[in-house]
Amino acid sequence: MNKDKRAEIFARLREANPKPTTELEYASPFELLIAVILSAQATDVSVNKATKPLFARYNTPAAIRRLGVEKLKGYIKTIGLFNTKAENVVKTCAILMDEHGGEVPEDRAALEALPGVGRKTANVILNTAFGHPTIAVDTHIFRVSNRTKVAPGKTVRQVEDKLLKVVPDEYKVDAHHWLILHGRYTCVARKPRCGSCVIEDLCEYRDKTEP
Repeated sequence: MNKDKRAEIFARLREANPKPTTELEYASPFELLIAVILSAQATDVSVNKATKPLFARYNTPAAIRRLGVEKLKGYIKTIGLFNTKAENVVKTCAILMDEHGGEVPEDRAALEALPGVGRKTANVILNTAFGHPTIAVDTHIFRVSNRTKVAPGKTVRQVEDKLLKVVPDEYKVDAHHWLILHGRYTCVARKPRCGSCVIEDLCEYRDKTEP
């Protein structure tokens, strides 16, 4: 996979989807943070169903802190690991209130210090809420990066570092969402839909399938 091929891959992904974004529904950096914490090992659809009624009534750190763990569980009980997630969310709200003036910090170290927030979640917030050229490598991005040979690596961090190195600067802010959506709907895990893929001729996957 050479530099020109990578540039053409991202040019085509941009042409197909000029303004990609997350499928999580949110109206503020705080809502996005909570949605991403809840999305671990859960689908965006299931998270959106839970957060819609929650955010309609409680959409600030102060409000969710007052709501408390037990009542929050009632809103998110349809999401996997909801007990742990409820505790993490309320603790996170307390830290946001006590240490950050109720605002989501635009800083990696501060984000990763929040309960339930790891490197991947911090990358999502920095990229999607604040426009940083970060790439949060989830299972979709890991698969697409290795399968296409855009940025192969044996670990999530290796793939992240390789992507940040090889993705042209003009595509870095949106690369995260292009790769996630490509993995979610086209380059799917069991049988990639190569026949309907806009980068099929550029991809270096050996076992390509029909439509």
